[in-house]
Amino acid sequence: MLWLWPSDDFLLLPDRARPVAPLVAVQGGKDPAGPGGIYFDAVVIRRAKLFERLFPWIHDGATLVPEREINPPGASDKQRRTEDLREMARSQDIAGAVALEYLGYRVDVRPIGVLITSVVPQSPAVAAGLQPTDVIVGVDGKTAKTPAALRRLISRHKPGESVRLTLRSDSGLRQLRVRTVRGPEDRPLIGVTVDQATRVKLPIPVRIDSGSIGGPSAGLAFALDVLEELGHDVDRGYKVAATGELEPDGTVVPIGAVKQKTIGAQRAHVDVFLVPAGDNAKEARKHAGGLRIVPVHSFRQALQALATLPPKR
Repeated sequence: MLWLWPSDDFLLLPDRARPVAPLVAVQGGKDPAGPGGIYFDAVVIRRAKLFERLFPWIHDGATLVPEREINPPGASDKQRRTEDLREMARSQDIAGAVALEYLGYRVDVRPIGVLITSVVPQSPAVAAGLQPTDVIVGVDGKTAKTPAALRRLISRHKPGESVRLTLRSDSGLRQLRVRTVRGPEDRPLIGVTVDQATRVKLPIPVRIDSGSIGGPSAGLAFALDVLEELGHDVDRGYKVAATGELEPDGTVVPIGAVKQKTIGAQRAHVDVFLVPAGDNAKEARKHAGGLRIVPVHSFRQALQALATLPPKR
């Protein structure tokens, strides 16, 4: 029974890094040929059985983490999965935008609302029915397309007053009222954490089919492969694994599960692993063995790092 009964904790497990090229299609491009290639990392995330909770070391490279580190406050497994897939779709759009903008194309990236990423338990947001993955587009009848605009409009109220939010979903627009509470420096808060929701319009079609894989951390790998698809020799004959969330300006943002992703890159026998600079790179080096770890802050820096590698023998 201990083997079958689920616990409240989660296991993070390594998965072998995979080539990106079969997933990416760019109008006018083609899959690169050669000995190298761009690889992306995925991590297996699942609830631990009670036995695994007691003995997580039975799985090579596993890390046991509490549910609060996997599911945002107020989110169920299903809502977290929906958000993971949304983040993957966003990472694909941004990867195409960053790569094409680097090549001189004109790319249109527009803010379209404020994405709720988590809801604070027992907050007014919970009482009002707000959920992770909801997108706020207005406050009190005024447009709120960015987190800054959302904060500004809510701050016009005194703590304890209610705000009228307009939300967009696949079924259309809806409105609801949320009571504010007193936060730091007497700011009115509703009890959510948010991110920017964007719409990306590319000058040429870029399609990335990641299937059921979610999360934003493959953005850097996707962008590198878009250049490869368009005939640019980015990998220079090396097998290059890359992890890191991309922002629209090309900044590489830190990600989670670095231990598992480093082990996954090793299992794929890649030559180089591009990792967000800072704590991510430090963690990757702990598990790298003989794998070359290259810390990067941006997409351009990643390209420069690959361009300055010694010739592949």
